[in-house]
Amino acid sequence: MAQLVPTAAAVHAALAEVADPADAGQLARFFKTGPGEYGEGDVFLGVRVPVTRSIAKRFAALPLDEIDALLDSAVHEDRLAALVILNARFAAARKPRTLDTDGQAAMVELYLAAVRRGRVNNWDLVDVSAENVIGPWLLDRPRDLLFELARADSLWERRVALLSSFAFIKAGDASTTFELCEQLLDDRRDLIQKALGWMLREVGKRVDERLLTGFLDKHAADMGRTALSYATERLDPALRVHYRGL
Repeated sequence: MAQLVPTAAAVHAALAEVADPADAGQLARFFKTGPGEYGEGDVFLGVRVPVTRSIAKRFAALPLDEIDALLDSAVHEDRLAALVILNARFAAARKPRTLDTDGQAAMVELYLAAVRRGRVNNWDLVDVSAENVIGPWLLDRPRDLLFELARADSLWERRVALLSSFAFIKAGDASTTFELCEQLLDDRRDLIQKALGWMLREVGKRVDERLLTGFLDKHAADMGRTALSYATERLDPALRVHYRGL
């Protein structure tokens, strides 16, 4: 008997089966879905992240067009599941035994299209995906795309640019992160401030603290309080006081 091809509708049904209305309300508040908030209008079933991940594993063979359909769902957990599946597919396409460069390119194209049409539209969706799809793809390629995303008005495109650079930081390269942070230094939106400071902190933690302090020597006085607070979290207390005082 031929095996049934998994569908976006089947993923949604599996998530809906374990949904908790009480959790839906809590998640909607946590992800700021009220009028004028960054997640305005987003819909939650009430499925916690570990459960969403476990369901996504069951649908690892979801075709790319069905992943794309799932990304167009109004339901937040559907979009999160789609990105978790995409991450796993992309990681498999990078392994030597299953290397598929054309497949990677197709997934990057799908992901960027979803970002640009506003379907990767909350911080958790960006953070779970950007460093696992765009970041690895650009490790050994030109990175102009990230600066294009950082120039967009969209909060989420800008956050994708910053979080994609996490893959470079983990590979020991802080250069692109610094360039992006300089480009976005004046963006005072909270979710950009937090992402910017977080990436700088990771440079100090994973690459070289001297690189971080060198950046702060040059830019701390022009940084927003939130970004500066995040960036200096791991520094010696006296250094923290010094930079935050600027």
